[in-house]
Amino acid sequence: MTAFDRLKKLCDEQGISVNKLEEKIGLGKNTLYSWKKNTPKGSNLIKVSDYFNVSTDYLLGREVEEIDPEVRSLARDIQSFDPANRALLNDIIKSMKQRGKKALDE
Repeated sequence: MTAFDRLKKLCDEQGISVNKLEEKIGLGKNTLYSWKKNTPKGSNLIKVSDYFNVSTDYLLGREVEEIDPEVRSLARDIQSFDPANRALLNDIIKSMKQRGKKALDE
């Protein structure tokens, strides 16, 4: 799977076109389509990885495991939380992890 294939898959999961993604992250039209023929480099690769909350290694095919789309979507939503709500959510997650571990140990 090429970097463009991974990019396209991520766009499809989010329900946006590649052109819309380019617009959202401030790239010129058809910039990302160059990934079909060339290995992506630099700031455009970082912009795409930041937008989708994936590693650059994932986009480049150097990391096989992908984050579940629901988890990735949640992580993007959390970025817009104010610090107090982000801290509250972190406390909830820690509590859930502790309860899960305790349940598995029983």
